[in-house]
Amino acid sequence: MATKEHWTCPYCNRDCTLGDDDIRWCQDHTWLAKDHGHVVGNFKIRICPNPDCRQLSIDANIFKSDQYGNTNKQLYGWHLVPEANAKPFPDYIPEQLRDDYYESCLIKDKSPKASATLARRCLQGIIRDFWGIKKKNLFEEIAALEEKIDAATWNAIDSVRKVGNIGAHMEKDVSIIIDVEPEEAELLIWLIETLFEEWYIEKHVREEKMKQIADMAAAKSAQKKNNASGETE
Repeated sequence: MATKEHWTCPYCNRDCTLGDDDIRWCQDHTWLAKDHGHVVGNFKIRICPNPDCRQLSIDANIFKSDQYGNTNKQLYGWHLVPEANAKPFPDYIPEQLRDDYYESCLIKDKSPKASATLARRCLQGIIRDFWGIKKKNLFEEIAALEEKIDAATWNAIDSVRKVGNIGAHMEKDVSIIIDVEPEEAELLIWLIETLFEEWYIEKHVREEKMKQIADMAAAKSAQKKNNASGETE
């Protein structure tokens, strides 16, 4: 049976279905030592089927296995290419915001606390750039934003501030350690992606459509004048 995998390309952000021609495996099975037993290591290479992209995405994994190479537990996993599982966003979103988002994605698994801190900084940049709200600190900026957006989004944004504060500020009692899990950092990244899409991209698309309507009306008006001028000659 042919292999089918639903996949979103991290380069062109195109949803697609991968088949056997789009996926390659490089795999080896070996005995390490008495303390570690047998392992299987593999590279999974995906080739984007979009003819305008065709970029490679490469993952590496190491699994615990039996002597026959049957895997039963993943020991390690890495995204090799691209390094970060970040979505591509258009250039009209400010570069600094896209950089903070990318770095937050890049270190999500290695340092979720630092990832949350970058998400917090990206959030502050979004509020200042998109809404033009600049206050003494992020707390006051988010408070000023409350009346401008829906309650669910505002609560989520305020939650990013609170979680990001864990990495940005030391606790008064330095013996208190509050960790941020990778899954929690991923939720904060999802919110940044959502704000990029709902605020920047939807606004841009709306403005482009409005301009197209205005241009269409102007073209029709010019056509009407030209026709009227031709009739009077």
